[in-house]
Amino acid sequence: MFSLTSEYAMRAMVYLAERESGTQVTHEIAEATQVPAGYLAKVLQALSRAGLVTGSRGLHGGFRLAKPAEKITLFDILEAVDPLPRIRKCPLDNPAHGVNLCPLHRRLDDALEIVEKALRDSTVAEMLKSGGGRKSTCTFPVVSDEAIKA
Repeated sequence: MFSLTSEYAMRAMVYLAERESGTQVTHEIAEATQVPAGYLAKVLQALSRAGLVTGSRGLHGGFRLAKPAEKITLFDILEAVDPLPRIRKCPLDNPAHGVNLCPLHRRLDDALEIVEKALRDSTVAEMLKSGGGRKSTCTFPVVSDEAIKA
């Protein structure tokens, strides 16, 4: 249901939230989150256009969250890179349906509505924790300067 682009964007955002104190360069994020660096650069651009991350160039440049992780939902991320396709009219353009969806498409859109609500109710900050106060299960290794230069 979720594209690889969405997955990559969510991984990057959780990684940035874990390292909220500074900026992270694309190749560090890519290595830690196991996302191809070239593809990640495009994902980060989309997240930047949506106002979810800020990027800066130069010696101390990189990316960081544009606002606190508590204020960024998974829905925000998905909307920035690969919006959830809601069914607003008959996909078959059946004029007999008008503005009303048939039972099949109504049920499918109802399911999408549930997913949308769950994503709107889930923040990036919540992804840093799981039950019992533990860190998320998708922990990302800390990349040392030596490993980056290698």
